[in-house]
Amino acid sequence: MEITNFTGDQFIHACSAIGAGLAVGFAAIGPGIGQGYAAGKGALAVGRQPEASSQITTTMLLGAAVAETTGIYGLVVALILMFVKPLN
Repeated sequence: MEITNFTGDQFIHACSAIGAGLAVGFAAIGPGIGQGYAAGKGALAVGRQPEASSQITTTMLLGAAVAETTGIYGLVVALILMFVKPLN
């Protein structure tokens, strides 16, 4: 098996792609867990107090939107890593 030598530019692009994948992957864990937890607790609260379902749903959706910002930040970091040319 022959080992190919990378140029500096190719190595930087490869590390950028790996970093982008890690950024999106790790940033998706938090919102996934947080939104699932919020939806479960929201359903539990509506089950206990059906008359307050409108207020509970509004609060739950606001919390899910705040939790999703972490995932969006990870996506922005990944896009920057993939498409911004590094300095030479």
